Amino acid sequence: MFKKILIANRGEIACRVIKTARSLGIATVAVYSEADANARHVRLADEAVLIGPAAARESYLVGERIIEVARNTGAEAIHPGYGFLSENDEFAEACEKAGIVFIGPPASAIRAMGLKSASKALMEKAQVPLTPGYHGANQDPLFLASQAESIGYPVLIKASAGGGGKGMRRVDAAAEFAAALESCKREARNAFGDDDVLVEKYILQPRHIEIQVFGDTHGNCVYLFERDCSVQRRHQKVLEEAPAPGMTPERRAAMGQAAVEAARAVGYVGAGTVEFIATQDGGFYFMEMNTRLQVEHPVTEMITGLDLVEWQLRVASGEPLPLKQEQLEINGHAIEARIYAEDPDRGFLPSTGRLVHLLPPPESDHVRVDTGVEQGDEITPHYDPMISKLIVWGADRREALARMRQALAQYRVVGVSSNVDFLARLVAVPSFANAQLDTGLIEREQARLFPPAGDVPADIWLLATLAELLRERRLAEKKAAQSADPNSPWRALDGWRLNGRSGRQLVFRLGDAVQEVGIEFVPGGHRLTVGGLQVVARGSLGVDSELQAQLGERRLRAAVVASSERRHVFFDGRSWPLSLVDTLHVGGAGEEVEGGLRAPMPGRVIALAVQPGAIVEKGAPLLVLEAMKMEHTISAPRKGVVKAFHFAPGDQVSDGAELVDFEGAD
Repeated sequence: MFKKILIANRGEIACRVIKTARSLGIATVAVYSEADANARHVRLADEAVLIGPAAARESYLVGERIIEVARNTGAEAIHPGYGFLSENDEFAEACEKAGIVFIGPPASAIRAMGLKSASKALMEKAQVPLTPGYHGANQDPLFLASQAESIGYPVLIKASAGGGGKGMRRVDAAAEFAAALESCKREARNAFGDDDVLVEKYILQPRHIEIQVFGDTHGNCVYLFERDCSVQRRHQKVLEEAPAPGMTPERRAAMGQAAVEAARAVGYVGAGTVEFIATQDGGFYFMEMNTRLQVEHPVTEMITGLDLVEWQLRVASGEPLPLKQEQLEINGHAIEARIYAEDPDRGFLPSTGRLVHLLPPPESDHVRVDTGVEQGDEITPHYDPMISKLIVWGADRREALARMRQALAQYRVVGVSSNVDFLARLVAVPSFANAQLDTGLIEREQARLFPPAGDVPADIWLLATLAELLRERRLAEKKAAQSADPNSPWRALDGWRLNGRSGRQLVFRLGDAVQEVGIEFVPGGHRLTVGGLQVVARGSLGVDSELQAQLGERRLRAAVVASSERRHVFFDGRSWPLSLVDTLHVGGAGEEVEGGLRAPMPGRVIALAVQPGAIVEKGAPLLVLEAMKMEHTISAPRKGVVKAFHFAPGDQVSDGAELVDFEGAD
């Protein structure tokens, strides 16, 4: 076994590898960029070395620098995690030449599976089922369009290199093909440095089922069952579970054997994932092989009781696989949800900022949280905005689903937008609850997943008001204790007046909804009035902003977190980011400035879709912004004229920068 390893990654996977290595008595070296100087994986490692600026291409993707750090620190092996250099055959080869163990498959296996077109040709020889399509080298747009016609629409254009949903588009008609191909190639070129694509038949109502495989240097190879990753948005996985619902033993064995054959065909060593498109009637087709550990590997660990990172370290050190195929068993059911800093109501745009308040559900034998951040850390625009992976286990799917609902209801994030409320709705929709799964589930359930805002319940305004009053009282008591006269009656906030009791108001806002709450002081509490509802409220505000409230005859538990003017109310499994309105502030009407099309996040302009002076319809694409490794299209908010662009392709833009001079037209 190794004495010291280097982790060439960041975030939750780096933290996870450090934890497993420590349990085996292995020292760890972390590498970090300037943006990650205070990151959690840096704090956890035994050593940490700065490798460059924030941009990944100048730090985490500089293989020579990482190998140099390994040499200088005496690390015997490098764990690449996933992403960055984990599937880079040149880096794996460079490690071998430097006498450093690459904890992953040999460079030849990465190379063989790295290009989707080449890997499909290899799988065809190994008699692994393939999706009908064109996987060749001819990249002429007219030729590819003709292949799409031969295959029959709908088709899927996919980048031959890489993954993660980048460089992938569904095309439903010939008229859409050229634009989709151009966008695909551009995104693939920016993400992977390779714009080759393949074209495949788009399987209607497909399921995405993948098989976890593991090989060693002694010729052994096993599959550790399957994961269902069908619930996706923009071809990126949102929920994963194991085992796949409805999987028969016969189908599992067939898919498992096909995955092992795929791994054997390239002399695979270490952890890998063979991904299949599965039809609703039981058919399956090879899609690609990820030559690394996957983000969703914890669900496999939860149902097998195994530590796959430990297996990686043991296999890389020359040990045989710990178990044979017949010794592997499935126990229970596990579900994973990816907690992201993003805004589902704005097209899942990533959100950046400081995690002012971060409280995940408590961990146990049944609930696990893999994270690379803690409260106070920053979500930056430089990397994937994942906050954590939330994994639950149950004796069966029903129990696992119930635990996931409960865990999401306990998850609190303040400081950035998050997808927690969206995930809570997602796991509750009947199609997911009843395991009616396919990759179009989120699109199909739009009405349930993105319901109209509706009225804010009166309890939310009342809880926010009570918490604010309790916070004011606590601050007043603290100031009184520090004063020369701590018992002065003038410091009391009990509303006493000589000829009666006083009243006041607090005003809150959520979107367009503004609510005034009347407050009257009564013995032991406050009489609060919202609209026509009047209740006596009292309670206590504890650690982590926990609120124990009594509203009339009802007792409620909630949390109200204050951050600047925001008052985030967490109650009944949902959150409401209210704003406390300063009623003494005198400002303008707050109308939007004509032409205020601004960048929703920091990024880089990669294409202008129209010329200045163009008259466009509502929803027409104006420019394409690349941020957090994805393309985001800025569209016309209404019919109008594009007067001018403030940036050219290649320019970097900051969050909120004005991009386009746009003038509305009748």
